[in-house]
Amino acid sequence: MDEDHGPDTIVVQNASHSNGFVSRVEARLRSVIRAFTTHNGLIGDYDYAFLFRPTLPFMTKSNYRSPFFGINDKMPVFLGLLLGLQHALAMLAGVIAPPLILSGSGGANLEPAQQQYLVSTALIVSGILSSVQINRFQIPKTSYFIGTGVLSVVGISFSIIPIGQGAFKQMYTNGFCPSDERGNPLPCPNGYGALIGTSSVCALVEILISFLPPKVLLRMFPPIVTGPTVMLIGVHLIESGFKDWMGGSGPCSNPAATGAQASFFALCPNINAPHALSWGSPEYLGLGFSAFITIILCERFGSPIMKSTSVVWGLLFGCIIAAACGYFDRAGVDSAPVVSFIWVHTFPLSIYGPLVLPIMAVFVICATEAVGDITATCDVSHIELEGRIYESRIQGGLLTDGLNGIVAAMMTMTPMSRFAQNNGVIALTRCANRKAGFACCFFLIVMGIFAKFAAALVAIPSAVLGGMTTFLFTAVAVSGMAIINRGASFNRRARFILTAGLALGYGATLVPTYFDHVFSYSGDNHALKGLLDAIVLVMETGFAMTAAVCMFLNLVLPDELDEDLDARAVELTRVNTPPGKESGSNEREASVPLA
Repeated sequence: MDEDHGPDTIVVQNASHSNGFVSRVEARLRSVIRAFTTHNGLIGDYDYAFLFRPTLPFMTKSNYRSPFFGINDKMPVFLGLLLGLQHALAMLAGVIAPPLILSGSGGANLEPAQQQYLVSTALIVSGILSSVQINRFQIPKTSYFIGTGVLSVVGISFSIIPIGQGAFKQMYTNGFCPSDERGNPLPCPNGYGALIGTSSVCALVEILISFLPPKVLLRMFPPIVTGPTVMLIGVHLIESGFKDWMGGSGPCSNPAATGAQASFFALCPNINAPHALSWGSPEYLGLGFSAFITIILCERFGSPIMKSTSVVWGLLFGCIIAAACGYFDRAGVDSAPVVSFIWVHTFPLSIYGPLVLPIMAVFVICATEAVGDITATCDVSHIELEGRIYESRIQGGLLTDGLNGIVAAMMTMTPMSRFAQNNGVIALTRCANRKAGFACCFFLIVMGIFAKFAAALVAIPSAVLGGMTTFLFTAVAVSGMAIINRGASFNRRARFILTAGLALGYGATLVPTYFDHVFSYSGDNHALKGLLDAIVLVMETGFAMTAAVCMFLNLVLPDELDEDLDARAVELTRVNTPPGKESGSNEREASVPLA
C-alpha cells in the first residue's frame, strides 16, 4: 500500500484484521455522508467568485489568495467537481485534435460515423487511463509502482500525428490503402488498424525504459535531443492546422491534384457542403481568426477559469459565428446515435513494418517528456522532488504510460501522453487534489459516452478548428524551445549540434517528398520493399531525423569550453578601464617572454 493511500480519518486498529477492515469501511462511509450532507463538506468556505472574476481595466485587482489543497487533503465536493470540469475543459481541445486529424481527409479518410466514434472513444479512454495515472499502487512482491499518485492526466499524443500522416500517405501510394479508379483515397480502416497495432507493440519500449533510473534516462536523452525534436513535431503540426484554417487540409487544398474530381473539390470541403468556398477565401481566414482572437482576449481579460480553458472558449465562439453564418452541416449530428462506447467500431490490428522505428522514437520522446512533466506536477503540488518516493512516482508514471499505450491500442486509440498544460491549472487554482483529478476523469468519460457531443465536434468547420489547432500546435513548438532553453547552454558545441540536427529536420519538414525518388526498386521482394519504405518514412519525418542526428552528435562530440568572446563584455571592459591602465596592461603583456 502506498503512503498516499490512507484514510482521511485515523481509525484505531483492532486486533482482528477483519474488524479493522470493517472499521475503515465504516469510517469511509461516514466521511462520504458528511461530505454530501453538511455545508462544509458540500460547499465549504471557498471564494468561488475568484474563479469567475474577469481581469478588466476598470476593476480593482483582488488580493484574494485561494487556499492550497494538497494531493490528499479534504475539499468540498462542489469545488472538486468544478475544478475537475476545469481540468476536463483544459484537455478537451487537445484530446479531440489527434483523432480528428488522423481519421479525416489528411489521414485515413474514415467514414463520418467512424470519425465520431474515435472522438468519443478518445474522451472515454483519456478519462479511464487518467484515473489509472492519478491512482498509485505497488505491484505485489516488487518495489515497482503503477501510477504517479498525483494529479497527472493523459490524452492522445500529438507526436503520433506526423508519423500517422506520413504513413497513410505511403499506404495509399503502395496500395496498402485503397483508392478509386481516379486515384482518390478511399476510407482505410485497415491502415488505421495497422497504426494502432504497431503502436501496441512499440509501447513495450516505454515499459522497458520505465525500469531505468530517471538520471540514466535523462543522460541518454538530454534536453538538447528532446527539445528540438518536440519543436519539430509542433512545426510539422502547424502546417496541418494552417491548412485547415484556410479551408481544409484535404483534397480541396489542391484540387488540381485530384484529377477528374477537381470540380468536386473546387470548393472546401467539397461543392456539396453548406456555404462552401474556395480554399484560402477571406471568409475562412476571418472564421479562423474569430477563434484565434478569442483565445488571446480570454488570456488578457478572462477570469482564472477562462484563462485555463481559453482554447475551448475560442472554439465555442468560432462555432457560434459559423453556425450563424450557415457553415454547419447538422446531418451528421442528427444521424449520430445518442450514446457510444469503446468497441462500437473496431479496426483489424496488424503490424506495418515501416512504422516500427518511427513509433519507437515517439515512445522514447514521450518517456523523456514524462520525466519533466511529472517533476513539474510534483513541484506545483508542493511535494518532494527527490528521494525514493519521487523516483517511484517517475517509475510508476513511465510504466503506466507504456501499459496505457498497449491498452489504448486495444481500445482502438493511438498512443497516450500526459498533458502538461494541466500543471498550469494546478498552479492557477492552487488545487493539486486528486479528487479534482477523478472528477476530471468522470467528465471526460461522460462527454465521450454522449455520441451527439462527439458528432457536434466532428461537424465543426475546418476553418474554426484550424484557428484553434494552429494555436495549440504552436504551443507544442514553443514547449520544445522551452526545453532547449532550460536544459542546454548555448555554447559552441550545443549550437553545432542544434544546427546539424535542425538542418535535416527543417528540410524534411518543409520538403517532405525530397526522399521519394532515392530508391527505385520495383521488384517482388516484399521484405526489401518494406525495409525501403521504412527508411523513406524515417528520412521524410523531420523530428525523427533531428532526434537521430542530435543524439548521435551529443554522444560523439566531446565537451569543450566555449571560446566565443562576448562582444558586450569586451566593450564594457574597455569602457570601465581607467585611462592609462589599458596601455600599461598591454606593456605588461608584451614584456612576458614567449615560451
